[in-house]
Amino acid sequence: MRYCKIFDSTLRDGEQAPGFSMTVKEKLKMARALEKLGVDVIEAGFPAASPGDFESVKIISENIKGCTVAALARLNESDVEKACQAVSGAAKPRIHVFIATSDIHLKYKLHLTKDEVLEKVRTFVARAAARVKDVEFSAEDATRSDPAFLIEVFRAARLAGATILNIPDTVGYATPEDIVRIIEAVKAVPELSDVPLSVHCHNDLGMAVANSLAAVRAGVDQVECTVNGIGERAGNAALEEIVMNLCVRSAYYGVGTGVDTTRITAVSKLLTMITGVKVQPNKAITGANAFAHEAGIHQHGVMENRETYEIMTPESVGLTENRIVLGKHSGRHAFEDKLASMGFNVPPERLDVLFEDFKVLSDKKKVISDKDIEALLKNTILDIPEIYRLDRYIINSSNILSSTCSVRLLKNGERTPEGSAMGGGPIEAAFNAINIATGIDAALCEYRIEAVTGGIDAQGAVSVRIKKDDRSYKGYGVDPNIFEASVKAYINAINNMLNQIGADGVSSGGHTGS
Repeated sequence: MRYCKIFDSTLRDGEQAPGFSMTVKEKLKMARALEKLGVDVIEAGFPAASPGDFESVKIISENIKGCTVAALARLNESDVEKACQAVSGAAKPRIHVFIATSDIHLKYKLHLTKDEVLEKVRTFVARAAARVKDVEFSAEDATRSDPAFLIEVFRAARLAGATILNIPDTVGYATPEDIVRIIEAVKAVPELSDVPLSVHCHNDLGMAVANSLAAVRAGVDQVECTVNGIGERAGNAALEEIVMNLCVRSAYYGVGTGVDTTRITAVSKLLTMITGVKVQPNKAITGANAFAHEAGIHQHGVMENRETYEIMTPESVGLTENRIVLGKHSGRHAFEDKLASMGFNVPPERLDVLFEDFKVLSDKKKVISDKDIEALLKNTILDIPEIYRLDRYIINSSNILSSTCSVRLLKNGERTPEGSAMGGGPIEAAFNAINIATGIDAALCEYRIEAVTGGIDAQGAVSVRIKKDDRSYKGYGVDPNIFEASVKAYINAINNMLNQIGADGVSSGGHTGS
């Protein structure tokens, strides 16, 4: 069976999407999960984009040893140098250089002639190749480029030392037939017949996975994708959809990957925990409804034989049916077993805190569900050190008077003076009071609330994003009392802000093009 590499760009292209920015710590957590998942390449970031992105690529390179770590760079001296420095500590470093090749990009974005593009390719691909053995070259907007010029650019990149050539469908314009036509044209060139090929497909017309799979059938050696399909605009080809297509339809594709599919669900959930952005319920493979059956005829069929309506098992992607019911009488061992069955490996020091939170929740709820545990886990897995912690609050609210709230916090274990404020509602009053108690004038720019489970005793999960000095910080809180969950989320966001500022941790930014 032919092998196809999985190149994961969750930490670079995926993170560029609005709302998906991650801290350096969060990126490292995600990189470690991707390494365990079995991807071949992790594109860790774009070092020239920001100091934070440079630092995250550097730290990931130093910590990830089981797969290739790639850094993105434009074709200029500064970008290539920063990328080389950032991956210098990697066991398997790769420099991923790119430049646009379509007429519209040359005219309106680069303001370069074709000859000038070719000169850049020759110069800076060679410079990258002189520093690292593994150099990937991408022709941005390849699917809208003049075919003859695209071949000329690929030939120049190969001669300059590129070890893999990438064909990006940057704006999601192509059809599977277009992708196959380009791949066949490249393979027909004698100088390019032995070079590995890759594709990077965007989902603007909903064709990213279809185009990627067509490319696999046409013989590419690598597909570029992201967990849950996150990415700019409509996103990228979804890793889990590509991998499970190749797995379920192995007789058709005849292609394998190194991905451990039983880790897919855990990695997907980790990403949603870190970013706070949920997966749509009807999303293939990782959506909440992917293995759910409500129609009676479907339920009857599945009860008789799961294959009537399921072409893959929930267990194959890491969903498990665990009959252990957790409650206030459950012990630490049962709790640890439950976490392991859900695909989460929690360090001992974090497990202590998580188990305490579990016991507190057990006194409030009779039965703890998987979703309750995931909600608790998110509080600890984001690993935001507590500077401020809630001590107590008093809230007064009605439909005829403005809401008021008094909040007292603990700062590094010491009580702060109470903060009291008014607001149009109890949440606004509480957030204003926290600002007064901390002396931090933060502004709320995003507030999301959801019930973790159904029922009257459901936990409320609140995600917030606050803004200060043109930078935003996210926070998360969970509690059966939705008001308290909101307060915890806002305090969590302030702690996140203080820790990032104190550590000079800058969330990465910048936009690129493949």
